[in-house]
This record gives sequence, C-alpha cells and structure tokens, in this order.
Amino acid sequence: MELHPKYQIVLVCVLLLPALCFSQGYTYSRATYYSTPDGYGTSTGACGYGDYGRTVNYGMVAGVSGLWRGGAGCGACYQVRCKDSKLCDYSGPMIVTTDFGAGDRTDFIMSLNGFLKLGRDGKASQELKNQGVVDVEYKRVPCTFDGSNVKIKIHESSKYPNYLAIAIIYVPGMNDVVAVEISDNDGKDWKAMRRTFGAVFDLQNTPKGPFKLRVKFSGSYDWVESPKNVIPSYWKNGAIYDTGIHA
Repeated sequence: MELHPKYQIVLVCVLLLPALCFSQGYTYSRATYYSTPDGYGTSTGACGYGDYGRTVNYGMVAGVSGLWRGGAGCGACYQVRCKDSKLCDYSGPMIVTTDFGAGDRTDFIMSLNGFLKLGRDGKASQELKNQGVVDVEYKRVPCTFDGSNVKIKIHESSKYPNYLAIAIIYVPGMNDVVAVEISDNDGKDWKAMRRTFGAVFDLQNTPKGPFKLRVKFSGSYDWVESPKNVIPSYWKNGAIYDTGIHA
C-alpha cells in the first residue's frame, strides 16, 4: 500500500523527531575518566572544594577544560550521555564540575562513579570503561541537588581573624558567580573579595564580623544580597553556611 505524498512527509517527520530531539541543545564532545580507589572525586580539585568535592552529587563529578571559564565554571551541572545505543543509557548522569582537567580532545574527565553511569547496565558500563574514551554529548542543566540557595564554605587556607577565604560550593540553577563582596556593617559599605583560584574568593585584613555577602551572577549587572548575616564573628575553617541568596 502506497501512502499519499503528504502522509509520507508526516511519517518521515514522526520517524525523525526522536533523533532530532535527542540532540537538541546538546554539544558533541568526548569523555574519559580518572581512577580513585573508591571511584569518587578528588579532594585536591582545582575548584578548592576539598573533601566536599569528592562526594558531592554522589561522587559523580568531572574535571573540565573548555568549560572551566577561569574557575567560574566550578559547580556547574551538566547532563552527559554517550552515543552508542547498545551500551549507553538514554539520559546519562548529571555531572558536577569540581576540577580543571584537559585530555585528548575531551571536555569531561569524569570520576569513575560518574563515567560508569553512562552505561545502560553493569556489563555495558564495564565495556565503556574498557574503551577508556567515549563520544558524548552534553548540555548544561540546573543544579537542584542541594536546595535553592547559594552555599559557601570557609576555606582551609583561612587564618582567623585576619585572612578570610571562602569557596562557593553550591549555586542553584544555571548561573555562575562572577563576583563576591562582603560587608561587616549590615550592607552600608562593601569590600570586594578576590577570586584566588577556582571557586575560592579571599579578603586580606579582614574586619571583625559578622558579615553579609552579596554576589553577582553571570549575565546580570545587579548584585544579589544575603537577607541577613551569613558568616559569624568567630568563624572556623571548614564551616559551611547557607547564604539565603537565590540564584
């Protein structure tokens, strides 16, 4: 039975639509993995997350190269899926950027936990692992795994009370933090913090707290201020604070 030409066109569109949707909004690249004894991330990642960078997002993390953006890309979330229909999970895992890393034309150097999630089952994951490097496609997605507020950590390099460094460990949504300022007098004046590396911002000759924060997100000229003091007067290294700032 031969279809009328107009129905042939409709049929072709229906058949092609899944393939077109599969790649809509995705960027083609390659991915590989690095090994740690437990398959998690590393505590020495270039974002400055420390041990947090090992287990965040269940250890499904990656070092990136072109997506690094001078450290502003730290904490960004990406949906990553490989392209072999026999081996690869259709959706693929969500991967969090915690490190800088450059490989053989790869945008993602993933923790083993993250890399294995590319596979549709255990056997497929092992085969992908044996390949070492796989073709992938990825797109940025909103970070939603730790609530709706920006979170910070007092970085281990801080020296109370005169030198304060903070790491921006979680930014919800799809924004990057590009600037941070701090105030010790309820927002009446602000002192700029310097990005030292990765997601870490610091301030020399730190005044006595408590402190409010405000941040500037990528794509915006406006500052977003914390609704109340975030960092207490007697802060300690390693402490994590919810800023109350929505991205």
